[in-house]
Amino acid sequence: MIKKSIFGALALIGALCLVSWGYKGHRAVATIAQKHLTSNAAYVISAYLKGETMADVATWADEHRDNATAPWHYLNLPLGLSHEQFVKMVGQSDNNIYTAILKTEAGLQDKSLTPSQKNEALKYLIHLVGDAHQPMHISRNEDKGGNTIQVRFDNKGTNLHSLWDSKLIDHEGLGEADMVKQYDKATPVQIKQWQSDSPIEWIWESYQISSKLYALVKPGKNIDEAYYEQYIQVTRKRIEQAGIRLAGELNRLFNSAAPLAASDLSKALENNATKGIVIGNVELKNIAGFAGKTVSVSGKVFSSKDIGSMVLVNLGGAYPNQLLTLALKGKAKALGAQLADKVITVTGDVIDYKGKPEIIVTDPSQIKF
Repeated sequence: MIKKSIFGALALIGALCLVSWGYKGHRAVATIAQKHLTSNAAYVISAYLKGETMADVATWADEHRDNATAPWHYLNLPLGLSHEQFVKMVGQSDNNIYTAILKTEAGLQDKSLTPSQKNEALKYLIHLVGDAHQPMHISRNEDKGGNTIQVRFDNKGTNLHSLWDSKLIDHEGLGEADMVKQYDKATPVQIKQWQSDSPIEWIWESYQISSKLYALVKPGKNIDEAYYEQYIQVTRKRIEQAGIRLAGELNRLFNSAAPLAASDLSKALENNATKGIVIGNVELKNIAGFAGKTVSVSGKVFSSKDIGSMVLVNLGGAYPNQLLTLALKGKAKALGAQLADKVITVTGDVIDYKGKPEIIVTDPSQIKF
């Protein structure tokens, strides 16, 4: 269980703190994950994050460190361990990235925690899954994860840790949107495999990569284009795996847990409403740009389909050319038969479901016509 004291006042630690993947990398992990969420998981996450997107909070944990949470971002181990030795040593340690991931996931399933506590637990998990896939976060204590190994890259001095945090990504020259577009290429088979791996395997993979990186790079080494060409591919894969696996963990946590968390969700959504985070008069053609926000939007119903667990209603065009899908659940399902060809106004949280904007409607009062 995540204790309330962990989420108290936080302060930044020293300059050698480990900051994984940098701003762009962490946002790419979160955005890839967002694209692979189920509808239910996306709904729960939107409620707990109170209108912020996963990308918005992806670096929150780096910006709010203190002495208690700083060790959550890494794991120091000696080189040369077998898989069996690695697992044993991880099991004997505490207060590291592996145990932090387990703690945050347990917290998200703990019904005694408040929505505010779950908001912070979720922000930690989004970040830490990214950290677990940065190889230099599973590395040696004596050089602070490569921070004290000075190298040169792009005619500038840097260090091995920083090289892997951001310098390889910066050299690639892609913006955030293009990173996600080019990185998110996993096949269904890869997604299934990656999401079946446990967190201990994620960090074992990082440990294996960092072991090779230590062997290749000595202090003062000039990192050339050949090194970049080889290892930008590793960077891409690790960021993609982090996003896919983060989505897998969140889907697992929230698909079955969502009904159990109904009281927490209602409190979180009520907090949103009392804070006035409802964006009104949003044009339907622009709705995709409001993912993660609570909006009021109007549009004509073009088609609908009852799939048993919910009624899917398409606004702005018939499937698959709709601008917005409404997923009518619970008491709101009964509205499905009344909406054909009507112009309606709906208020709710916009989520991204497989690249398409969607609003989940559980209360009939969310729709006016």
